[in-house]
Parts: sequence; structure tokens; C-alpha cells
Amino acid sequence: MTDFDPSEFTFPGIHLPDMSSLIPEPIDLPSNHMWADEQFAILKKYIIEFENSLDPEHEVGICFTHFGHAVLMQVTEIRCEEPVLLVFRGIVNEKEATLIQHINQLNFLLTSVPKEPDRPKRRIGFSSETE
Repeated sequence: MTDFDPSEFTFPGIHLPDMSSLIPEPIDLPSNHMWADEQFAILKKYIIEFENSLDPEHEVGICFTHFGHAVLMQVTEIRCEEPVLLVFRGIVNEKEATLIQHINQLNFLLTSVPKEPDRPKRRIGFSSETE
């Protein structure tokens, strides 16, 4: 199939104007904020801000809210897996747990949980392919 060329068609008595100047130039579109790396950067900002607001006796907990009930995780690491996954590692009910989540499913509550008295305050680690 060949491209359409309007100059191949002539119509007696009809003169079509040149419309090529009306076609807009291509533009650079902004980055897609729905990719995991963009979501990761936004989450990291909010989590660090929340973490910094806590007193020394509390650390960040994340309450995931779409399992039919709420699941509280004491998150130790959040990892970005391009292009659309985030991986949360931490403790749920005193057991190690990993949640692999598509960015369209992100829906959670940042909360504070008391830290155990016999260990230092746990900070969330962030890792990404782009860092």
C-alpha cells in the first residue's frame, strides 16, 4: 500500500488550497507518570517525609487496604521493578513478607507503629534500577 498523494487527483474547475502549513509540528510529550519509576519517586518522597515526622520510638508501617481487610506491614524495603511493578518487603504478623504490586493497585495508608525497644529504629530502604 502506498501513501496517499493528493496531487495525483485533479478535479476540473476545483482548486484545493495547500494545507501542509496547517499540520502541526510534532511536540515532545511529558514523561508518563504512570510508570513504576515515577510512582516510586513520589512514594519515596512521601514516605521519607512521614518517616522524618516520627519520634524516635515509632517507625513507618504501611496498611494495605485491598485484600478484603487491612494488612499492616512494617516495611523494610521498597523496590522499583520497571516498568509497572513495585515490591514491598517487610514484616507482617511477625513474619517476613513480600508484596509485589502493580502500580495501578497502589492504595495504602502510612501509619506509625511502635519500634521494638531492644533495637534501633528501622528505616525503609529504597532501591531502583535508576538509582
